[in-house]
Amino acid sequence: MQEFIGYLPKIGEFIWDHIIYIETVFAIFVVFFQRKEPKSVWAWLILIFTVPFVGFPLYLLIGLNLHKEKMFKIKEIEGQINEAIRRQEASIESRKPPVKIAKYAYYSDMIYYNLESQGAVVSDDNKVEIFTDGNEKFEALIRDIENAKRFVFFQYYIIRDDELMQRIVSVMKRKADEGVRIIILYDAMGCRKTRRRFWKDLMSHENIKVAEFFPALFKRLQLRVNYRNHRKIAVIDNEIAYVGGFNVGREYIDKSKRFGHWRDTHLRIRGTAVTALSIRFAQDYDYASRENLFKDSSYFEPVTESREDGTAIQIISSGPDSSLPNIRNNYLRMINKARRSIYIQTPYFIPDESILAALLIAIHSGIEVNVMIPCKPDHPFVYWATYSHIGELVLAGANCYTYQNGFLHSKGMIVDEEICCYGTANMDIRSFALNFEVNAVIYDECIAKKMTEIFKEDIKYSERITRDEYVKRGLLLRFKEQFCRLLSPLL
Repeated sequence: MQEFIGYLPKIGEFIWDHIIYIETVFAIFVVFFQRKEPKSVWAWLILIFTVPFVGFPLYLLIGLNLHKEKMFKIKEIEGQINEAIRRQEASIESRKPPVKIAKYAYYSDMIYYNLESQGAVVSDDNKVEIFTDGNEKFEALIRDIENAKRFVFFQYYIIRDDELMQRIVSVMKRKADEGVRIIILYDAMGCRKTRRRFWKDLMSHENIKVAEFFPALFKRLQLRVNYRNHRKIAVIDNEIAYVGGFNVGREYIDKSKRFGHWRDTHLRIRGTAVTALSIRFAQDYDYASRENLFKDSSYFEPVTESREDGTAIQIISSGPDSSLPNIRNNYLRMINKARRSIYIQTPYFIPDESILAALLIAIHSGIEVNVMIPCKPDHPFVYWATYSHIGELVLAGANCYTYQNGFLHSKGMIVDEEICCYGTANMDIRSFALNFEVNAVIYDECIAKKMTEIFKEDIKYSERITRDEYVKRGLLLRFKEQFCRLLSPLL
């Protein structure tokens, strides 16, 4: 060991003397062996060549695209899912969509795309409840866990060991003692501040299982900054499911001085769409735990209730386990199909060129485009890159707002007050390509109108970014915007 340490100065000297050759090798790797967008390639090349001792390790941490198709394998429940897909394919191809979504035939190409690209079956027997307040959402979730009879799936990007989670844990332990199976999945990066003894205490209870997604090396070193599991899914007995933007922590129930009121959007779903979220959870849990939940078909038995006024939903997901950026493609298709209005809420607005171009075309085509972002940053570099892209829409004629009543974390889009798409995905490159995300596409005028009304209510607590205000912004603000926009492919 001492002999190796003695060689370290010589190794450092060799690297310094040959840094140009090492940079060239990295440049060749970035350009020819990693399939990246050209602007992302240029951003990395500039960083590697200008600050090599920062650029190299940073690229290894967040820039490297691993062989994703080998890392993540999507499992399927072959029988009923494949049969449902074939049935809906035939229905759409014959231009006879399911009765309750026949009036949404204008969006049949989107339905078909989701069906073909990821097997997302549309179901039209669902009931949807919308939550915009964390206290109300978690009261409902805790009540549903208390009423669980068979199992609870619980997956969040951030789970803090605080008063909110302790309250949930106390209910989970009591239900586990009654024989209810509790299965928890958390992301290692999102929960890096949560002590390990918290998870050990949970796992010590019979009927409670816990899995960690992409665990840290030596329990502390996070080598995979990319590929985070950003999904938030809770399923109770395959009867009720939750999906949306709220994580689990005191800031999400308005107990953070830094953020104040936390404005988010979360959905409570009953109906066949719940099974799609159960399957999504099981795929992630199986990868993290190497335990095949699909061996027990009782987890996925649909609970059918006849609803004449049922809501049509497709559950879509994207990330390293997808061959296509499905959520991004749905947003793009929705923008392109808009005829009257588009409403977008997102904490981070860093769209790729296609999304930005589609929005600009919509604006210049006379379509009303409305975008709302937070008034304060939780990640400064991301915020100023967001403000730069928002400015481009403002100059084109969009209605853009900064939410002033706390922190806006809601993630979704409404088109023509007919359909909407809400879930865990931000309107940014990271959510589109690198994070594991899940959204619900809702084909229902009633829900879309409710979402629009909520957006318009939020405008009362927002400030509009006017063209004159944006043009007159100071030199320092302009510098922040441009600098962070250059880094946007890396954010």
